[in-house]
Amino acid sequence: MRRMVVLFVVAALIGGVMLGATAQEDAWIPGLASFLLPGLGQLLNDEIDKAILHFLVDLAIGVGGSFAVRYVPVPWYTRTTIVAAAHLAWAIYSGLDAYNTAKDTGFTLGWGEDGLTLGYAMRF
Repeated sequence: MRRMVVLFVVAALIGGVMLGATAQEDAWIPGLASFLLPGLGQLLNDEIDKAILHFLVDLAIGVGGSFAVRYVPVPWYTRTTIVAAAHLAWAIYSGLDAYNTAKDTGFTLGWGEDGLTLGYAMRF
């Protein structure tokens, strides 16, 4: 099932690129990328510092949360749910942040004369 979801997402990304979607429609790409792997959408938006921060926070939630919940006196499945909920909340925030930034900067992704191009249109 998980492979089907990943294949669907990859197909949707490739399909969006192939169809040459408009800048308004392309903002979902960094949002989805950052939802799947926090920090990836920020990297696509050329926000390197923010991308590293989002990735490290996600890593801290996974690793630090797993160590921290060991000492919570509840069953293991409840502890796993706590870490998973924290990760999901962070992934949603990271995805929304990447989407809003991409929408504000005019993120585009498509085929140009030299191949696959990534473009930004800064709006003031």
